[in-house]
Amino acid sequence: MAAGWLLVFSLTLFQSLVMNHSSEGPFPSATTIKSWVDKMQEDLVTLARTASGVDQLAAIYLKNRHLYTVEANNPRQLVEIAARDIEKLLSNRSKALVRLAKEAEKYQASHQWRDEFGNNDIIYYNAKDDQNDPEKNDTESGSQKIRPVFEEDPVFRRQTSYQHAAVHIPTDIYEGSTIVLNELNWTAALDDVFKRNREEDPTLLWQVFGSATGLARYYPASPWVDKSRTPNKIDLYDVRRRPWYIQGAASPKDMLILVDASGSVSGLTLKLIRTSVIEMLETLSDDDFVNVVSFNNNAQNVSCFNHLVQANVRNKKKLKEAVYKISAKGITDYKKGFSYAFEQLLNHSVSRANCNKIIMLFTDGGEERAQEIFHKYNEDKKVRVFTFSVGQHNYDKGPIQWMACENKGYYYEIPSIGAIRINTQEYLDVLGRPMVLAGEKAKQVQWTNVYLDALELGLVITGTLPVFNLTKEQNGKINQLILGVMGVDVSLEDIKKLTPRFTLCPNGYYFAIDPNGYVLLHPNLQPKNPKSQEPVTLDFLDAELENDIKVEIRKKMIDGESGEKTFETLVKSQDERYIDKGNRTYTWTAVNGTDYSLALVLPSYSFYYIKAKIEESITQARYTETLKLDHFDEAGYTFIAPREYCNDVKKSDNNTEFLLNFNEFIDRHTPSSSSCNTDMVIRVLLDAGFTNELAQNYWSKLSLDGVVAQFVVTDGGITRVFPKRAGEDWLENAETYEVSFYKRSLDNDNYIFTAPYYNKSGANSYETGIMVSKAVEITINGKLLKPAVVGIKIDPNSWMENFTKTTIKSLCNSEICGCEKNSMHVDCVILDDGGFLLMSNRDEYTPQVCIFLGTEQEIK
Repeated sequence: MAAGWLLVFSLTLFQSLVMNHSSEGPFPSATTIKSWVDKMQEDLVTLARTASGVDQLAAIYLKNRHLYTVEANNPRQLVEIAARDIEKLLSNRSKALVRLAKEAEKYQASHQWRDEFGNNDIIYYNAKDDQNDPEKNDTESGSQKIRPVFEEDPVFRRQTSYQHAAVHIPTDIYEGSTIVLNELNWTAALDDVFKRNREEDPTLLWQVFGSATGLARYYPASPWVDKSRTPNKIDLYDVRRRPWYIQGAASPKDMLILVDASGSVSGLTLKLIRTSVIEMLETLSDDDFVNVVSFNNNAQNVSCFNHLVQANVRNKKKLKEAVYKISAKGITDYKKGFSYAFEQLLNHSVSRANCNKIIMLFTDGGEERAQEIFHKYNEDKKVRVFTFSVGQHNYDKGPIQWMACENKGYYYEIPSIGAIRINTQEYLDVLGRPMVLAGEKAKQVQWTNVYLDALELGLVITGTLPVFNLTKEQNGKINQLILGVMGVDVSLEDIKKLTPRFTLCPNGYYFAIDPNGYVLLHPNLQPKNPKSQEPVTLDFLDAELENDIKVEIRKKMIDGESGEKTFETLVKSQDERYIDKGNRTYTWTAVNGTDYSLALVLPSYSFYYIKAKIEESITQARYTETLKLDHFDEAGYTFIAPREYCNDVKKSDNNTEFLLNFNEFIDRHTPSSSSCNTDMVIRVLLDAGFTNELAQNYWSKLSLDGVVAQFVVTDGGITRVFPKRAGEDWLENAETYEVSFYKRSLDNDNYIFTAPYYNKSGANSYETGIMVSKAVEITINGKLLKPAVVGIKIDPNSWMENFTKTTIKSLCNSEICGCEKNSMHVDCVILDDGGFLLMSNRDEYTPQVCIFLGTEQEIK
């Protein structure tokens, strides 16, 4: 908490370079300046306390004690209940996943390979078909396409058909090939399993089978591209490149990418090598470790990494940037390159995946085989070597083919850019063989990092299971091929529903992390690039302002421990403009059956909350009336947080529309309707009634100069701005739990100032007024509650004029006498605690109100 008013209110004076000492006298003393500040502070505190009605609203809450009870938030109990609910959700999705994988293996094992198909042998829906122009949808020989009837689906927020599954085939794969036709044939049986799963669990989202051939079959059917939303979208999707497929298709791996940077690879060949390495990096997940080494006469790391590093988004980005800087010179020395690669790959002193070990060689070819190096480092063949001949040339391919075959790897050719994607991902089939041989031991459901769903469902995690080829070869040996990966999605919205937040106060929240310390649930988790296919990886220590205690909590959560810790921490504001101190209690526990861990964070003032209990229908009706639009003239413009109060009240970002829908529903039903969250509805009505009383019985009777608006924001979701015309210009979020000044006010005991956001278009930001706010505190039976925040908006010009008069009236002998308006000798500026300009005695600075006066640096 702030230690005093001066932490959130400061006066700074700058002495002008043109000051004339002989005529104007010395600069005001520190004592004089402090007297000015004290006087303005006294005036502002008096005004804010009087105009906001902070004491009056507290009295209203205490007076109406019969309309609510005070309930306790038990953090240990809350986090354990939420963890069990998440465990149950993921367990149910896992059951659907296991059934799909087993059925897929059974169907493929009974499938008879066919070299030819009749015209109507295969019927399927191609997700890339143009629904509006059926003539464009050519039918390949051996297959017949169907056209499902789609309906808008509120869950998926797009058109779907639950009668069919859809098939997506990558653009660079011929859908009429024999391999694809056979794949279409046997995977068609999965449609019935998809439907059966949904019958048992109607909350299931996308169910997907991603084949090693690139084919993806998903349910329910939905067009791949919505022409009405993204008419010019280019389809580069390949299921084998998706994070969930990569994770499910192979065990974790340590990969050393070895790049030939000799003079012979210059020009187009070097460009192909760079692009190939970039694509190879895209096949890695956070469970893998990687580094890139270039070699010619000598070998060296291409980046600042001198050992294998985790293949997370940040590290892969650095490696990609370094790869683009590789230049070609010197001669090829495979011995130097492989020696350096093996030394780094076999270094046991650093963190590694400790599973598959592989070296990827990208070269244009050469005569050397480096036999003695392989004999020295890889006699037991524990490191696989894959070699890639890049570019069009006449070099002997024999030596690099031998390297791959001798070291349990494969040899590939990349003659042109079109061959890069397919050849840099086929190695995953080879790495999947040990999983197939391991059988059921390798069958564990894995849950991915958070990533953006390709079909615009938003942020999701996906449970994955590998699907094995259980057929036997002619010699009776078990087939070692992986057929693909089965996936079932869970949206973060579904998980959030199991972690209810509206009794925790705006500064209370749940978060969850995976074994890598990345959050899958956190208020600060937002994708920076909405089009990126990469996982949305945000470390817990980057999501918050780091300290030693949080480092310890992160470690214990990764280790699956339970615990609780209360401490003071720095808190970044919602708008990322301010830093505050606050006491927080972190309570955490493991989510059984998964690698995830869940935590609940509560401020000290959130251990209790108000539970409304308006039992009289007359009181309910009276409070409901205060939300009617025709009531705004009397009690101010009213906003209601767009929450899921009732199933039949559609959420909307348009406050007027949402209020009308809410009022219409409440007029026809009672808050206790089975389709409503009764506690939430009653609470918003309670706050509506209390804030209406504040506005009508107190605010409306005041007449104060320099006050642009009065407002109140409540925990229950009400924002009331008086008078109505001020509310029409209100720009804050209607969801009170997302309002920055509200959250800051709760963490500070004093009034806080908030500068308006700077308008880069040149409009006068200061005209909206400076916001002054304070939390309403009430104590009931020793239990502290902060149910609302009240405040005012003041006119900066009017208050600077008052301040100027205050300073000039002060006694001054031979000094510069006060902050005179547009003084040539003294600049007086008032800053908030974030360094943003609030007021100034110079007219030329007025349009710059709300500009940051410090040095801008990213807050981490």
